[in-house]
Amino acid sequence: MTQSKILLVDDDRGLLKLLSLRLEAADFLVETATSGRQALVKLEAFHPHLIITDLRMEEMDGLALFNAVQHKYPSLPVIILTAHGTIPDAIDATFKGVFSYLTKPFDSQQLISNIKSAIEQCYPTMEKANAKEGTDWRSEIMTQSPLMEELLKQSQRAAQSDVSIFIQSESGTGKELLARAIHKVSPRHKKPFVPINCAAIPDNLLESELFGHRKGSFTGADVNHTGLIEAANGGTLFLDEVGDMPLELQAKLLRVLQEREVRPVGATQFIPIDVRVISATHTDIDTAIQNGAFREDLYYRLNVIMLELPPLSERREDISLLANHFLEQLRSRSENCVAKYFSPEAIEALMTAPWPGNIRHLLNVVEHAAVLSLTPVISEMQVKKALRGKTGEIDSLADAQSEFERNYLVRILQMTQGNVTQAARLAKRNRTEFYKLLNRHQIKPKKFREHRDN
Repeated sequence: MTQSKILLVDDDRGLLKLLSLRLEAADFLVETATSGRQALVKLEAFHPHLIITDLRMEEMDGLALFNAVQHKYPSLPVIILTAHGTIPDAIDATFKGVFSYLTKPFDSQQLISNIKSAIEQCYPTMEKANAKEGTDWRSEIMTQSPLMEELLKQSQRAAQSDVSIFIQSESGTGKELLARAIHKVSPRHKKPFVPINCAAIPDNLLESELFGHRKGSFTGADVNHTGLIEAANGGTLFLDEVGDMPLELQAKLLRVLQEREVRPVGATQFIPIDVRVISATHTDIDTAIQNGAFREDLYYRLNVIMLELPPLSERREDISLLANHFLEQLRSRSENCVAKYFSPEAIEALMTAPWPGNIRHLLNVVEHAAVLSLTPVISEMQVKKALRGKTGEIDSLADAQSEFERNYLVRILQMTQGNVTQAARLAKRNRTEFYKLLNRHQIKPKKFREHRDN
């Protein structure tokens, strides 16, 4: 069984040590932080299942920590510890989404009971995922990215219901892999998973593929044909690139979802169906709706839960992991592949490339470099040739800090319409310091006042 991981946050080091020992004795894996800011740093590396934090702390209190966590990891449960005098604040926090609060001094068993309750409610399939039959539900998704871990956590919870799931992402990010993983961890996992790419099938054939047809219903219909919706009965239907579906078929699909029955082309009887629909697209559906290219009522049927799959550029910590995985796959398929490793410089080139084609693009580059490599080590030059000049670089820390600082100053002057006194107060700096920052970045407050006057 995988241990539940708890991030414990308190500026009282004595209490932090005591709680840590008690939770470890209860078989939890514990990481500690003495401030909210330290907790946010440790969160990225530790990936806890639960956060327990004191409410009253210097600089960043427990509620501010909760808000920061909620913004990036909305499904991560938080328990707040509070003194009697701050109970109203703790109650208010529960209305904002804090899982629960406990008043000090509290009973250790009560805390452990709250922890177990949070784990059971927020990770309903954790026990199943640890069981032998459930260990591989996400095995095809290679990741060490906190963004992806949060997405998979949400996916696991969403899988337990029967509501429609909508995956929004760029092309090449692995939408079908995620859909398959959701099916595997769902109660429907023993039934069929049926994928269909709506953009890959001609419009005149898509209706027959989806709904099926009866013999003689049109020229060439020599036999009865079971549609993919009916074939997925009891299981999951994955509609990839649903944004490219013709309007006429959108209306028919909407009826299937509403009535839970399908009528094949040329048939007179409806067939009851029980399917879970996962759909995905890389197109901007909101724009398509505004342009009349996609039905709004169908969109709301499909998008009960939206999962946003991040592009590879937002999960760069996965690039070396994926690249080595793809290289190992290629070696297992081809006896002629002599490449075994990437040089450190080659990995750096991969890490900094822009990746407009995402994971599919990375696979293409790895295969190109590996097949043409004459030595066990794939060099930086081979990777750059495979990238066809589309290389990039990560900004230095100094450059990134400078860009952030400049953008911050511009934004705060826009908010105050060039009022330096007000801007300095919002930035919690005195006027002299603030003017030095403006001079460093060659920013003229007068320009923002001119904009106001116009």
